[in-house]
Parts: sequence; structure tokens; C-alpha cells
Amino acid sequence: MHEHLKLLIQSDNPIISIESRDEEAAVDLVRGVAEALGAPLYEWSVTTGLSRTLPSPQATPVKPGRAAAALDQIFQHADGPGLREVFLFKDLGAHCQESYIQRRLRDLHFRHQVHLVMVDGAPLPDAVRRLTVPVRLPLPDHAALEQAVRDTFRRVRETSVYKVTASLTRRDLEQLVQTLRGLTVAEASRVVAAAIHDDYALTPDDLPRIVEAKRNLLQSAGCLESISVNITSDELGGLANLKRWLAQRRGGMSPQAREYGLESPRGLLLLGVPGCGKSLCAKAVAADWHMPLLRMDPGVLYQKFVGESENRLREALDQAEAMAPAVLWIDEIEKAFASAASESADGGLSQRMFGTLLSWMQDHRSPVFITATANKIEALPPELMRKGRFDEIFFVDLPEADVRRQILAIHLARRKRAPEHFDLEALAEATAGFSGAELEQMVLSALYAAFAEEAELTDAHLLAEARATQPLAVVMGERVEYLRSWAEGRCVPAD
Repeated sequence: MHEHLKLLIQSDNPIISIESRDEEAAVDLVRGVAEALGAPLYEWSVTTGLSRTLPSPQATPVKPGRAAAALDQIFQHADGPGLREVFLFKDLGAHCQESYIQRRLRDLHFRHQVHLVMVDGAPLPDAVRRLTVPVRLPLPDHAALEQAVRDTFRRVRETSVYKVTASLTRRDLEQLVQTLRGLTVAEASRVVAAAIHDDYALTPDDLPRIVEAKRNLLQSAGCLESISVNITSDELGGLANLKRWLAQRRGGMSPQAREYGLESPRGLLLLGVPGCGKSLCAKAVAADWHMPLLRMDPGVLYQKFVGESENRLREALDQAEAMAPAVLWIDEIEKAFASAASESADGGLSQRMFGTLLSWMQDHRSPVFITATANKIEALPPELMRKGRFDEIFFVDLPEADVRRQILAIHLARRKRAPEHFDLEALAEATAGFSGAELEQMVLSALYAAFAEEAELTDAHLLAEARATQPLAVVMGERVEYLRSWAEGRCVPAD
């Protein structure tokens, strides 16, 4: 990156933009390039004003807060002869809505010998972005994050009045560093320091805490909702084939997998009957793989202005890559792109949005695992279904009797009832055709009935609720049969 920025300045690009939340790294980069070129460096911010920092500090007459005056000062240098000069402006984008600032930047675009480098934590206005040469500052790589972990542990151990220990294997350290991807060095150091200070130790048990800290740190950035994961794969009844498939790919995003010749798993598509645990699977994957879970909300993506929806989708995908490794959950994907498979009534917006998503799914190489769910097969465009978009397509059917026993036991135990005190065989027989969601609701309704009677929950309460429930398999029997017939031979059974 140092050589790239140096080349841009040597090539007389007048305005260069660096969009990054890691301002410290961006400023260090610009200072290093200016020093290597032997160019004077001037720095400006709204709080400090304009001053020379290289080769020796020197104040200028521009007062803090006056961006226009600082840009005017640049033109005194631009009109003069001689040495190439570099001006570093921090957060100038916030001032670029002013017509005077935009005009001054356009004027500067045709000057030589002075180079304006804009470092901003937020996107620039379109009118200004077109005048700049963008430089993407990469997030720290694996080696830099590993060094940050080691430096942080050493610093905490040297400064703490308590004894600080570590019990990480090489594999644990690799997983911890992988979890920190998407953070700057400073952010990663703070997250690791918090985990160490919690119990004055760095152990594998700190991984869930670090995942949660990362989720909280980045949850307000962008168009994705960061979901708290409160379930494990053990709390999912059935789905044996799906669980086995996920277990095989658990380490697929590790450096060892790269060295072995494997690419990161891309994701899976879950089709099936509503209420059978498709959405829970996304949470279980994130918990089991110790990754943050990001949910894409189509309602946030679609905007009223032309081009804004597509930009929001790109921002969401960029955010997912920044937080990688992560699980990206697109719930009911057929509703997110409702017009993509038919004649569009929205001027082609759904097709454009869907095309952007498909291109990213095909081309991205970041460790982002997509978990998409769908209930209406006919609403899915055929392009989504082909190999390469997803690693596998699973069909989640209504649970069989043995799986219904597992689900009932899980929900009874979750509500502080011992499953062995109930006749699960009889309950499973009485709930033929029930989905997992309907079984949960049956247990909850039976608990309310017992509570109203001021009695303990019994089989009789559960059986009464079962008889009073019309499951989806009965209410929409034709629809369920259609789903099953379509999936046969096309999808892998989840159970």
C-alpha cells in the first residue's frame, strides 16, 4: 500500500481519498510516503487547523474549523514554483456539501505540484468522489492481528498487579486471530485486553466473549443487523444430515484449510416447510463456528431514490466482508427479491439488486458463510439454484416421530421440566404432522393452561393442546405435498 500511494503522488494525481475507520493507520501511511518522497507535509482537521508536520512542525495562519480557508491556503502553494507538497485533510467530507468547498476541489483537480489526501471515516458525496482517486486501506492481515494479540498479552502481563496467564494451543490462537478479522489493530487490542482483564487469563473460553465484543463493536456500522446468538446445534432436534455436513466444514475457514488447498465454504440454501427450524440453523452455525451472525434486512435495503438501493446492498456486502469470518443470514430470500424471477413491476430494481447479490456470491473470496432460507420455491430465480452460488441445497421437512420426541424433550427442558416425567412416545404419536414451531407452541400453551389451573404440567395438558391444534400440514396440506414433490431428487434431505 505504501508503494501504491507513493506512485499515485508521483503520477501527479491531485486529489486522493482514503476511506477508512482506521485513521491512525491512514495517517501513518501518508506520513511515511511524504517522508520517503522528501515532500513537505501539511495536516488539517477541524479542531487543529492547518499546520506543517514534515520536515519540521510549523504553524500556519489558518484557524481551527475553517475548511474553506485551509483550501485557499493550498492554492498559495499551488501557484508557487518548485517542490511537490502533500496536504492531509481529516474528515473533509463532512464539509463537502458546501458549494464553495466543491468548487475549490474542482479547481484543485487541475493543479500540479500539490496533492490533497483526504482521510475520511464516512463515504464522500458523489460530486466530490468523482474528483478523487480512491485508495482502499486494507484491514490488518493474519500476521498483524496475531502480533497484536501477542503484544496486548505482553502489555497486560507487564502492567497488571495480578498474575496473567495464557493457555492457548496453536490452533486456539489461529481461531482467535481469525475471529478478530474485520477489526483494526487498535480495536483488536482493546477486545483482547478486555477478555484478559475479565479473569486475568487468555484461554479458549474467551472466544465466545471476543465474538460478542466484536459484534457489539461493529453492530452500528451499515445495513446489516448483528444478531445475538443464544442457541447451539444441540438445541436443534433432528436435521442429522445437515448437522453432519456442517460439522465437516467447521474448520473450513482456518489457515490450515487454506494450506490444505480448500477454499472457505460459501454457504447453504435451506428450503422447506415453514416452522421446521430453518432460521434456527443460521444461529446454530454461528454459535458452533464461533462467528458473528449478521442478518440482511431487505426492508432496510430498498430506498426511494434511484441507485440508492443498489448502493445500500453493496454497503451491506462490504460490511459482511469487513466482519469476516461471519455468517450472513438472508431469511426468506424469495421475499427480498420478489420480482427477480418474473416480469418486474418495480422498473427492474429487483433484477438489478439480485444480479448484484449473485455476482458477489460467485466472486467473493472472503470467509463469509451465507445461510439463506426460502419457503416458496417457485419464487426463486433458477440462477440462484445452480452450483457455485451455494455449496449445498437442503430440504427441511416436517419432523418424524423420533425427531418430534427430541423436539418435545428440548422444549420441556428449556422450560424447567424433566422430559423423563412425560410420555414422549404418546405425545409424538399425537402430534403427527406438527412442525417444530407448532410443537413449541403446544408446550407453551399447555404450560399456560396448567398455570391457570394452579397445577403442575402433565401429559393431559399437552395432549389436550395437541388435539386442539390444526397443524400446517392439515391447513395447507396441498402446499406441503407440493414442496415435498418438488424437493425430491433436487435437494438433500436435512434429516
